Amino acid sequence: MPALKWGLIGASDIAATRVIAAIHATGAEVAGVVSGSPERARDFAASHGLPRNTADLDELLDWDIDAVYISSANALHFDQAVRALRAGKHVLCEKPLALGASQAEAMVTLAEETGLVLAANHHLPGSPLHVKARELVAAGAIGTVLSAKVAHAVLLPERLRGWRLGQGIPGSGVIMDITCHDASVLNPLLGAPVAVTALAVRQAGWNTGGQEDAAMTVIRYENDGQAPVLAQTHDSFTVGYAETSLEVHGTDGTIQIIDAMTQDTKGQLILTTGDGTRSVDVDCSEDLYVIGLRAFTAAVEGTGVPAATGRDGLMALKVALAAQESAISGRTVHIN
Repeated sequence: MPALKWGLIGASDIAATRVIAAIHATGAEVAGVVSGSPERARDFAASHGLPRNTADLDELLDWDIDAVYISSANALHFDQAVRALRAGKHVLCEKPLALGASQAEAMVTLAEETGLVLAANHHLPGSPLHVKARELVAAGAIGTVLSAKVAHAVLLPERLRGWRLGQGIPGSGVIMDITCHDASVLNPLLGAPVAVTALAVRQAGWNTGGQEDAAMTVIRYENDGQAPVLAQTHDSFTVGYAETSLEVHGTDGTIQIIDAMTQDTKGQLILTTGDGTRSVDVDCSEDLYVIGLRAFTAAVEGTGVPAATGRDGLMALKVALAAQESAISGRTVHIN
């Protein structure tokens, strides 16, 4: 199959710093970019050597492209993805897929009906560290899983302290930005999320946007015939001196991943059982976005599946939405 031709929807920081390079690393090409601002589209294309730019989405969808990468404002994801799918383009969409579960469900259904690939650009599920953790759990290395804990507290870079902290901006806040990523890791590891309890606060003195920048959640998971599993997450934009981590506790052991949740993780996986504690070799040398783009390409070619499918993105969104609702209402929120 010829190399994929991509169109970029959104002249974003993540496209500039991560995804364009990952697309090129898979041997694909980027045909150009669309942005709501003609000037931004032009400047972005010039900065990254893209041959075309436009402010008209329909024009981009008429180009000779196979797939689109959507990294526009969160409120635009649903409409842009639907238009791309209806135009016959495969879609890789930044999280969250949409602002509501019903919209994300409609995106997934449309992709299935049209036979096109829809994937969420969650970079963590494809990480070799998390793949290995899922393999160990599936093999019974720690017995029956009882609980999990995610530490995903980081310091938000100054260049990103814009819309993410703006109160009233759709999709802003630490829950939609980070807890959503946690769920993309926990869901395929633990099963079906059924209830979420969360608290969220504003901590940073530099956070003048008014949106919460730190949150803790407890998620209940259930699987038929097994005891419920509890997962705890700590997500923050305010912590500058801590490593991220994931722990999974079972009846016969514990998996601990140090430096587990960042974009450039060089983490270490440690397995502790009755036989002692040992480090499990995992090759973390490859860029996570290259892994994700390669998996997406394989899905388009019919030889694989995305690292995070559209349905995976939907379920991660449901957890984040439930956490957001719980933080506001002060109640446990059940997931349908």
